[in-house]
Amino acid sequence: MRKIIAGLFISLDGVVESPEKWQFPYYNDETGQALGSSMSASDTLLLGRRTYQEFAAVWPARGTADPVGAYMNNTPKLVVSTTLKTTDWENSTLLGGDVADELGELKQQSGKNINITGSITLVRSLLREGLLDELQLLVCPIVLGHGQRLFHDWREQLPLKLQDAKTFSTGVLSLSYTPALT
Repeated sequence: MRKIIAGLFISLDGVVESPEKWQFPYYNDETGQALGSSMSASDTLLLGRRTYQEFAAVWPARGTADPVGAYMNNTPKLVVSTTLKTTDWENSTLLGGDVADELGELKQQSGKNINITGSITLVRSLLREGLLDELQLLVCPIVLGHGQRLFHDWREQLPLKLQDAKTFSTGVLSLSYTPALT
């Protein structure tokens, strides 16, 4: 059975918005290895509309010469949106209908993990629906004070179980959580 795994950079105060503006000082080989491991364990990307549009505007022009570009451009992408009518980025498919049912069916198929990067609204939705199997956080030692937080509008308890924890030499914490059975 496949897993849906969200991988996010997050600040100490819970900000996940625009990590490209603040996480690079903490990026090193350890971070690259963690991301590379996540990419190699997946064969599908799951993206919300906003993240899809941001990525589609950048990644095709970067080509496939480096491993990240190859992964982003060649990996099949599933896009969750109620407003998009088409997808132009190669290997992209718009999910329509009942997304929870479609993702539940995809999880039952053979294959590698389905990765989510960014797409915070989608991550929250999948957590609420019980469809997210793992939350991988790269916690950067910075307080931003503003920006969209992962759980800014969360109103109920969500017990999680720590599956793995590593500390990188830059002070980044690599934490992996799964939903806890209550």
